[in-house]
Amino acid sequence: MIREADDTLTIYERSKPGRRAFVRPELDVPERPLDELLAPELRREEPPRLPEVAEPEIVRHYNRLSKRNFDLDTGFYPLGSCTMKHNPKLHERIAALPGHARMHPLQDPSQAQGALELMWRLQEALGEIAGLPHVSLQPSAGSQGELAGVLLTRAYHEDRGEHRTKVLTPDTAHGTNPATVTMGGYEVVKVVSDAHGNVDLDDLRAKADEDVACLMLTNPSTLGLFETGIEEIERIVHGVGATLYYDGANLNAIMGICRPGDMGFDIVHFNLHKSFTQPHGGGGPGAGPVAVSERIEPFLPRPQVVRRETGEGNGSRDPFYDLDHNRPKSIGRLRGFQGNYGVFVRSYAYIRSLGAPGLREASETAVLNANYLLAKLREHGVAERLPAAYDRLCMHEFVLSGEPMRRELGIKTLDLAKRLLDHGVHPPTVYFPLIVEEALMVEPTETETKETLDRFAEVVAEILREARDDPSVAQNAPHTTPVRRLDEAAAARRPVVRQAM
Repeated sequence: MIREADDTLTIYERSKPGRRAFVRPELDVPERPLDELLAPELRREEPPRLPEVAEPEIVRHYNRLSKRNFDLDTGFYPLGSCTMKHNPKLHERIAALPGHARMHPLQDPSQAQGALELMWRLQEALGEIAGLPHVSLQPSAGSQGELAGVLLTRAYHEDRGEHRTKVLTPDTAHGTNPATVTMGGYEVVKVVSDAHGNVDLDDLRAKADEDVACLMLTNPSTLGLFETGIEEIERIVHGVGATLYYDGANLNAIMGICRPGDMGFDIVHFNLHKSFTQPHGGGGPGAGPVAVSERIEPFLPRPQVVRRETGEGNGSRDPFYDLDHNRPKSIGRLRGFQGNYGVFVRSYAYIRSLGAPGLREASETAVLNANYLLAKLREHGVAERLPAAYDRLCMHEFVLSGEPMRRELGIKTLDLAKRLLDHGVHPPTVYFPLIVEEALMVEPTETETKETLDRFAEVVAEILREARDDPSVAQNAPHTTPVRRLDEAAAARRPVVRQAM
């Protein structure tokens, strides 16, 4: 009789002394004392306690783990703000080509011309998309791109002999924005939203003064709404000598349609995993390039990937791609080497595959899908208990408020999100932005079909009908996943990150 509990055993519990996945061949070089290879103080006192298992057990272990996770290749993943965008498999094959995958990061520029040219061309493409002429690929993630933006702002003001102390952030800002401001040594000043979900211009005017270094703004905002007062925002911010920083998290809504640089932004960070199909990390690797205006360019991280004139560096008539270290006003390095190169390959492949018309079509379809899904939810009667937070044309995502649902049916947004898992749908983002009570943030992206969106609307409507008869079903969901509802507060306060021995 096969015990079902065997499927829950950890790889350590499956370990049996003496089992091996392979046997090392006999040593065919002279043996050297370990002390010659590694200083005694750097060695373990005991060997690591690794599981001893056969190769099939290793394969099955990882295969079982893969089936316990919900991913974009499994089903609909409408995670608002995080843009869980389809990752074309062709890009994985391109990134895995030996010339890309096996290149050493310490390679001399003269022997890495193909890679440097790809990076330079990606910089040029991102600069065109942003409407800003200078790009650094060095930041390793969107959050580090934000930090780069704040550090660039600081360097710009200090170069002018100015000491500013504050950075403005809207109340709808991503949580990383105020965290980045604090890390950059500035004081966070919150700007509130008005009744239409825009930045409150009167509040902005009242708080924009000579101590303000920068305004960090996401447009479209995390409410999924385009800032209709963006031109006035630009005049207010630049009017007090501050910089205007664009959080590129929602660039997927406007690629090829409008450009942050044309709106007056000085600094833009990109999330290559959100807008340009690099897989969404899971801890990395990632990339958060920054594009900047002429006045910010001297402060970009070094070294910068540059294209030299014909004949320079290699004695030929061909352009020479190089790393420019001679940047005296630079904020310095943000990381080792030039960034996660495989990420650049995937994103460059996406941009070249679609071209300018394709990028515009991707954004237009993302906006169309979001507005269609919002209309479909209303058609199913969902709006009565899950109304849109702001009744406006949305961009690529929208935010619903579950407050009426909680009050009338007794189920919270979290309950609805957990119940969606039982229907094979990943939950949207919950409880963000914080200014919307019982928030549910939905982003379908451009690659989901009409049928997928229709089914999502039907599932939400079904969960609400079910809750009228028996709210406990949703309150105790999920019922079909490998693990049930966890104590998330306890997990955050007392994480278990090491296997007990």
